Amino acid sequence: MSGPSEPAPEGADPLSVSGPERAVLVTLRTAGPDPVDEEEVVERSGLPADQVRGSLQRLRSKHLAVLEEEHLSRRRLTPRGTAALDSGLPERRFLEAVGRRGGSMTAEQATAEGLTADEQAAAVGILRRRGLLSEGFPFRLREPQAAGPTLLPEEVVLKQVANEEEDVDEAILAALERRGLVRTERLSVKRWAASEEGRRLPLAAEGEELLGSLTVSDLATGSWKGRSFRPYDVRSVVPYARAPHENPYHAWLEEFADLLVGLGFEETEGPLLETEFWNNDVLFMPQDHPARSIHDAFWPEGLRGRAPPDDLLGRVAAVHEGRPLPGETVPLGPGWGGRYDPAVAARPVLRSQTTAVSARYLAHRPKPPFRTFSIDRNFRVERVDPRHHLEFHQCEGIIGAEGVTLRHLIGIFRELTEAIGIPDLKIRPSYFPFTEPSIEGYVRHPRIGWMEILPGGMFRPEVLGPLGVDVPVAAWGIGVMRLAMVALGVNDIRELFCDDLDQLTRGGP
Repeated sequence: MSGPSEPAPEGADPLSVSGPERAVLVTLRTAGPDPVDEEEVVERSGLPADQVRGSLQRLRSKHLAVLEEEHLSRRRLTPRGTAALDSGLPERRFLEAVGRRGGSMTAEQATAEGLTADEQAAAVGILRRRGLLSEGFPFRLREPQAAGPTLLPEEVVLKQVANEEEDVDEAILAALERRGLVRTERLSVKRWAASEEGRRLPLAAEGEELLGSLTVSDLATGSWKGRSFRPYDVRSVVPYARAPHENPYHAWLEEFADLLVGLGFEETEGPLLETEFWNNDVLFMPQDHPARSIHDAFWPEGLRGRAPPDDLLGRVAAVHEGRPLPGETVPLGPGWGGRYDPAVAARPVLRSQTTAVSARYLAHRPKPPFRTFSIDRNFRVERVDPRHHLEFHQCEGIIGAEGVTLRHLIGIFRELTEAIGIPDLKIRPSYFPFTEPSIEGYVRHPRIGWMEILPGGMFRPEVLGPLGVDVPVAAWGIGVMRLAMVALGVNDIRELFCDDLDQLTRGGP
């Protein structure tokens, strides 16, 4: 993601910049040719961090700043690891307790020494593998001096991590991570510099706009006196009129899609005009769910949807009614009660969620692994405001394979937000009819505040069973429009649908 999206053409007109952008550009210029950390730009400019990040992104889109990004990882002690370093690892405390009791100790005596059953089990296993403890009961030291001051390998690595040393025993480190004593933090270090065009761009004094031409009014009133003029060089090439830029939001969506492709995801797509079956039923949403009313969804008139294959329709009907799947004796769950109506399933509806794309994908390709995404439009009856729109983009995605858990989903959320320069992410439990457990991810907009943007969870058996999927599947439906608002520094979701030619020519919004 380094550098501008495209090279600035030779002889192009100088771009205008806002007040914050000007302050950030001046900071980059005075820093010299070498890139500086984003935090240093914040400190030198004196502007709020969120305003600096937005200004940097806009300067980059205008070819006035370039970005160098480095992904780093560092190891840190967890709170449990810090406590173990202060009070001693369970194996160290066990050794000392056996030493105080003459080299032999029962489980009851270990409990009396303050060691819990879990700590005893962990300590005994480690010490026996180290050859410091004999097999059998009671617990006995192989050698009396084993309880002495010599550091255990785990203690050595724990101290090295606390001292931020890099050269550590990786096998011991991995064992400490599994025990929850050490964690690896992944960081994205961003360094910025003014581009060549950014260094030669004429800048007026703060709050003053450079004059590029004189009007009859300027000459008549004398308002030009004391003003600064844009410098001209008669030897320079004649600037040409730039064509309109690609819509910044559309360009950002393509970059976001490229990011997912780079993470190993396959892009898929589905129809905008769906049936209730694919939009809701196959996702185990009850047919009387409030979100399926005319007040929340768009139903086209005069159309009739095409029903899914009979076998799939029957399997979905079974889970809705709480019956076993064909060939099974035990139902996947109690269902929603009442009779499933195939006529409702065939009813056409404008797609209200791109989760329907994932459902179609799994129905046609039920064999794992799955690692797909779709970025496309959806439609809901919404009151339009700075955060809501009747038409919105959503990024749907699924990860399916043996061993996939909610931790993988949270990891994807953190990877994506960090990659687009959003450091603050909050995760909390939530509820959706088709996932359990479910979570919601929140990111902070500098003006609007915290916004729910990253919902997801693990598909329920009632979703996967009828589709013939037998591995866990993590799914999400990211609100990419709100995410773009934060990344692009936009304060109103309606600005993303900009059709102002002049604004697009300047590279807005």
